[in-house]
Amino acid sequence: MAQRLIVIGGDAAGMAAASQARRRRGRDDLEIVAFERGHFTSYSACGIPYWISGTVPERDDLIIRSPATFREEHQIDVRVRTEVTGIDLDRREVVARDLERGGELRERFDTLVYATGAVPTRPDWARDEVAGVFGVQTLDDGAAVRAWLDGEPKPRRAVVVGGGYIGVEMAEALVQRGLSVTLVEHAEQPMSTVDPDMATLVATAMRDVGIEIRTGVEVTGVEQRDGRVAAVVTADGPVPADLVVLGLGVRPNTALAAAAGLPLGPTGAVRVDRRMRVPEVPDVWAAGDCVQTLHRVSGMAVHVPLGTHANKQGRVVGINIGGGYATFPGVIGTAVTKVCDLEVGRTGLRERDATAAGFEFVSVIAESTSRAGYYPGACPMTVKLIAERPTGRLLGAQIVGRSEAAKRIDALAVALWNGMTVDDMTALDLGYAPPYAPVWDPMLIAARKAVDALAR
Repeated sequence: MAQRLIVIGGDAAGMAAASQARRRRGRDDLEIVAFERGHFTSYSACGIPYWISGTVPERDDLIIRSPATFREEHQIDVRVRTEVTGIDLDRREVVARDLERGGELRERFDTLVYATGAVPTRPDWARDEVAGVFGVQTLDDGAAVRAWLDGEPKPRRAVVVGGGYIGVEMAEALVQRGLSVTLVEHAEQPMSTVDPDMATLVATAMRDVGIEIRTGVEVTGVEQRDGRVAAVVTADGPVPADLVVLGLGVRPNTALAAAAGLPLGPTGAVRVDRRMRVPEVPDVWAAGDCVQTLHRVSGMAVHVPLGTHANKQGRVVGINIGGGYATFPGVIGTAVTKVCDLEVGRTGLRERDATAAGFEFVSVIAESTSRAGYYPGACPMTVKLIAERPTGRLLGAQIVGRSEAAKRIDALAVALWNGMTVDDMTALDLGYAPPYAPVWDPMLIAARKAVDALAR
């Protein structure tokens, strides 16, 4: 009899695991069933703000493989709108509920993949269902926001609560849809994924396109009128809103795991080993935004929910289930985003991360341009490097600029991944031509400044 693989979660990690396992083991050897509570599988959640803004025209442009494609071409039994509500490790069963027709079912498994992703952080004041208040985590969430924007009466004023990646991307998307947008952030800066000096550049760009930013402000509730949101309540008074988007980040979706007794780590996410196995639980694997992983610079356990990691981790799981051998080596926190016409990139540790990890360090900021200064289209670019004292090892980097800024972070990520020092980096053989870079690339200028700072 064929072994049975159950996958909980039908997006990046879960379906990458299922697909890789299927490539390595035939249907007669392995039966695969995947449960997904939403309507969609294998889609780009990162593209949702761009669909909401209209930059991406159609919802289906974000879908990589539909449930039908998995069933017909990969022989994976995908069951959408089916929510797993329990895991019985003793009986090797999952309990699931059909969200459309009702009713409960039990399905046995020999191998289990836990890939439930993450859920938006939702404060107490937003736990009651209020029409017009949205988290934006899944394609179903994005569809709900689109329907609200396209419905009647048309919203005119939006409040985005939280200034992380989703918050700033959604603020831009709503401006592009013609709404008046206020971003409310409890911290003293939006974009806390970079250091305050770099975040100031991001805030300036947002204000330049008409986004009002209120920092150091806590939201405590919402006001309603005729069943629809009318304002968010803050200590500084109400902020009118016909639409509220929660951009407060996400937390690992581990309620099922905790109830089943799967081990959680200090981040609140599921603990796994380098092969993505759940320790001390035979034939149970986990991957994606629900797991914690190793930060290769700090050596600490971290929860970094990104589609890039989810796909790689899911592939590792599938290879191992399929009879191969693969490991996931950890992360260094590389990420990029676009805020209006500003590009933001970061990798490794911020100053506060380096302090928390016990490093002594120097940090430098270099101002340059994206191209040779005389070449048309050259734009200002700011590069920040953080280097360990006294070794000079690169610990982190941040870039803020316009055209051609963000993807430069990849070269710095490679240097960081391979333990280079800033002294090593000053001699990097980078591409040069006036349309693409100054003769001294901004990264090289920053590396030279870091070397000088270490010598002082």
